[in-house]
Amino acid sequence: MSDLGSRDMQRMLQSNKMADRRNFKNMVGKGYYGYFMIALTVLCTIWYFAAHAVDRPFTFPYFESVVRQLATAVTDMHVIRNIGITLRRVATGVLIGAAIGYPLGMLMGYVKPIMQTIAPFINSFRQIPTTTWVPLAIVWFGLGDGPTIFIIAFQAVFAIILNTVAGVKDISGDFYNAAQSMGATKLAVIKDIVLPGSMSGLITGIRIALGTAWMTVV
Repeated sequence: MSDLGSRDMQRMLQSNKMADRRNFKNMVGKGYYGYFMIALTVLCTIWYFAAHAVDRPFTFPYFESVVRQLATAVTDMHVIRNIGITLRRVATGVLIGAAIGYPLGMLMGYVKPIMQTIAPFINSFRQIPTTTWVPLAIVWFGLGDGPTIFIIAFQAVFAIILNTVAGVKDISGDFYNAAQSMGATKLAVIKDIVLPGSMSGLITGIRIALGTAWMTVV
């Protein structure tokens, strides 16, 4: 179980690292946004001319028509209210995920037996497709915000746990040695070293959780 837990955690940390968009930006380099704008301009230009060449707006709408309708939609109060509802669901789900995942991630990163025990279960649950939880979420929470918030929180928990564990693991051992040499208690080590040292992992986990939340909020 110990070796299995360690291997599972390493695989989870590696896959979660690749989920962070900063890694893709680093692969491109400093010109990430410049290349993005060039690609977007080329895509919009192709869309404009291709739509007019096909001349079937029902199946292939004109680029300028889509932009015009988008501008109309973002000024519609009905659309704005629904955007507010969506933002509330996303924020609530991610906050719940952080409230559960952050302390659990700190414990897993700091206490090795806890990580080795829980890691296989986390790795198993996070592989379950999100859509399979929808019927259960509706049964448990009924219609409305409940099922959506549950699914967002469920996904956010794993992203925050993994990044918090990575944040704790990145803390230099010199900090622990210095604290122990000065007679610090376990509680003091957690409060003064583990807690602030894992904040970067929490922030990264929340950013990834917000990204995945938009894929499940519908």
